[in-house]
Amino acid sequence: MSRRYHRAIDVAARTLRAMPRLALACLASVTIGAARAADIPAPSPEKLERITALFNDEVNSGRLPGAVILIQQHGKPVYLKTFGYRDVTTKAPMTTDTIFALHSMTKPITSVAAMMLIDEGKLSPQDPLSKYIPAFADVTVGIEPPNDNALSDLKLEMPIRPITIQDIMRHTSGITYEYIGADWIQRLYHSGHLFDGTFDNKEFVARLAKLPLSRQPGTLWRYGHSTDVLGRVIEVITGKTLYEFEKERIFDPMKLKDTKFVLDSADERARMAEPLPSDKILVAAERDRRAHPEWQSGGGGLVSTVTDYARFAQMLLNGGELDGIRYISPAAFKDMTTDHIGPGSGVGRDYWYFPGDGFGYGYGIAMRTDPGNAKPPPPGLIGELKWDSGSGTYFGVDPTLDMVYIMLEQTQNERQRILPVFKKLVYDAFTPD
Repeated sequence: MSRRYHRAIDVAARTLRAMPRLALACLASVTIGAARAADIPAPSPEKLERITALFNDEVNSGRLPGAVILIQQHGKPVYLKTFGYRDVTTKAPMTTDTIFALHSMTKPITSVAAMMLIDEGKLSPQDPLSKYIPAFADVTVGIEPPNDNALSDLKLEMPIRPITIQDIMRHTSGITYEYIGADWIQRLYHSGHLFDGTFDNKEFVARLAKLPLSRQPGTLWRYGHSTDVLGRVIEVITGKTLYEFEKERIFDPMKLKDTKFVLDSADERARMAEPLPSDKILVAAERDRRAHPEWQSGGGGLVSTVTDYARFAQMLLNGGELDGIRYISPAAFKDMTTDHIGPGSGVGRDYWYFPGDGFGYGYGIAMRTDPGNAKPPPPGLIGELKWDSGSGTYFGVDPTLDMVYIMLEQTQNERQRILPVFKKLVYDAFTPD
């Protein structure tokens, strides 16, 4: 702590000696909180303008249609700017109420919903998945075939243990995505026709349970449809759709008015951010997402605004509480934000390990556990929480700086290039020269 912090505490103590006990406690709490806030560095306005220059250049060059950037410290915005267009074809300008497809930034919200059920004793990470979805009791594990991954040579074996709820919460279930993993598992997933016709969470998970796992449960971090399965588990336990439960327990009390799976009105649809027409992968992904309004994907189906997601992120920064309402207990928050795949966990990592250098993974969210192997290390501080998505959205929660930062954009083509530059500029703004 700084000298300024300790001086503030000394002054508070001398001032409060004669006050009634309750008043003393209340004022001391406020004073200590203010002193701690004063002890944390504020961002440099000049360095924040480097973020402005970055996104102006991205938009002016035509590489990015637009973006909304927020940095929030001590619960208040210190940087909030919009860039470019929400839709380049109509020239509709980007605004702070623009709605973005979150894609995988849906996962932390679904995971918080599951932690609520764990708090209530209705779900346990140690439960077998088959307790809620019996079809997973009969799942098999694929063994990578020889001969150029030919599916005709695929062999199957039984799981060494059942898939658990923890496995689907930390991506160690062996369930993958149709575009991740060796050729054989990608072809197998495509042959499963997961996205054909009309399907809800129940039908989608039934289709998924017919496919072999890509690895033995608990042995490898492998990104995939695990959080979609978790969404279905929430439905089975609550007897409600995933949206009904999240609206009742998260969206409405947290005042997230634009966070949902399906846009209801013409006004909402007009506020939707669109990728560049040349961004073929994301255009196709968005077309598929919107073509299935009946599918409430817990892994990637939500849309939201910067204002809404900032409130959710602030709840995480506060340890599970917002505006006097506690959403998950301190114990549940600690469990969710603890690295469950680190040393001693028995979980391996491979080329498709998306949390990245220096990060572990908890339940639906990554956390910075060490500086990493890169020289110099990636920007950020130990204890930072974060997640991002294939559509270019990103958020970070940094307890050390008492900060939330959010980047909302719709680009698959440019996201991997823009993200590390953006993150470096954020942390540079809090770093003295």
